[in-house]
Amino acid sequence: MSDKKIDLTPLKKAGVPIFFIVGGPGSGKGTQCEKIVAKYGLSHLSSGDLLRAEVKSGSSRGAELTKIMEAGQLVPLTVVLDLIKEAMLKEVAKGSKGFLIDGYPREVAQGDQFEAEIMPAKLAVYFEVSEDTLVKRLLKRAETSGRADDNMDTIKKRLKTFNEATAPVVAHYEKKGKLARIKAEGTVDEIFAEVVKHLDKAIKA
Repeated sequence: MSDKKIDLTPLKKAGVPIFFIVGGPGSGKGTQCEKIVAKYGLSHLSSGDLLRAEVKSGSSRGAELTKIMEAGQLVPLTVVLDLIKEAMLKEVAKGSKGFLIDGYPREVAQGDQFEAEIMPAKLAVYFEVSEDTLVKRLLKRAETSGRADDNMDTIKKRLKTFNEATAPVVAHYEKKGKLARIKAEGTVDEIFAEVVKHLDKAIKA
């Protein structure tokens, strides 16, 4: 399913910065990503959105992904990485100034594979929010969203899954000195001011 070789030369030549975006459900990273895109001209790629788009596209790869997901299995890392590579190449061709890779890496091996095959990320930007705040935000969202997965039990489960998966990723990039830990509890603008401090430094570096 991922035997094809993707030529990443244009992407490597462009040498634009790459940032991993890490944050739990309800951490507000979507809002922050929009602001980062507007200020810096970076491309926002969400692994989840790319998978959904591929499934909708009606391609043979999309059909295979549907089967995997319907069986409740995880999509292979290589497939997600291929989708990300293809999307990055498209964006570079349009003159992208860099990338926010959102919802990825979900585990240390994914980040290492991405960096080995594409190029190293400048930073992993981690939107850190206390569990109480996340639960409050998600319950508030549930009042208006009607999303079936926004109830107390499910929220607690999702946060537990997220924390277990993300803790090693956060620790990994912290060890490498490549973690921007953003306390994402204030207003949107306060949080964004923190983000800007880290990104300005990383983009100049």
